[in-house]
Amino acid sequence: MKSITSRDNPLYKEFKHLATSSQARRKAGRTLLDGVHLCEAYFQHLGAPEYCIVAESSLYHTEVAVVLAQSEEHRTQCICLPDALYKTLSQVEHGVGVMFIIATPAPDFPVALAASSVVLDNLQDPGNLGSILRSAAAAGIQNVFCSPGTAFAWSPKVMRAGMGAHFLLNIFENVDLPALLNKATIPVLATSSHTKQTIYQSDLSQEIVWLFGHEGQGVAPELMSLATSTVTIPQQAAIESLNVAASAAICFFEQVRQQLNTRAQ
Repeated sequence: MKSITSRDNPLYKEFKHLATSSQARRKAGRTLLDGVHLCEAYFQHLGAPEYCIVAESSLYHTEVAVVLAQSEEHRTQCICLPDALYKTLSQVEHGVGVMFIIATPAPDFPVALAASSVVLDNLQDPGNLGSILRSAAAAGIQNVFCSPGTAFAWSPKVMRAGMGAHFLLNIFENVDLPALLNKATIPVLATSSHTKQTIYQSDLSQEIVWLFGHEGQGVAPELMSLATSTVTIPQQAAIESLNVAASAAICFFEQVRQQLNTRAQ
């Protein structure tokens, strides 16, 4: 294991740049996984990282020791940092001091939109995005397409909210959504408060493309015009519209429910 103690170390500077700049992460095609859970999930689903970074005070923590042993077994470069340097990289308060540096996965873009997918138009909040990814993975949806204005899916905040869902999904960013939806061979459903048809009245037993938009403005009109239909989630009139992440989870699991019922028949 290599020990770095100086803030002027070139490798540490590289890590710090990745930790503090979304632009740097996008440009380098790399990101950080902060915490034991994300590191374990990455090992389970995608294999070994580029670097394993451990805070000095966490070297003998039981869970960290397991992650460290796995990393060394896979010949991953392991770096030990003094706590002060580690905390500069980490955005997790009171977390266990271990993180990975990984190459951002780049799955092959599908030829056509033919499998259940999530399409996100200008979604801004990292917590909402991470929650939607987590719900999509739990519901068995594999493909997520993000517009250029959507939050960076591989930012540390989104990954913490996703709780490892990223490693079960094909995530595509900076996607030309109109071109994508024009190639859809399955229904495209968008949620709207201006329609009467509920998700419970809709046939969701088939493959579906779910279209969700900006937290305040919703789906852009040009994309809404490409939806096969719009659906609504019934709720009490006195309550404002649901959070987009909550709406997405309700839609995904109503689809799961209908698919399970169809298979049971």
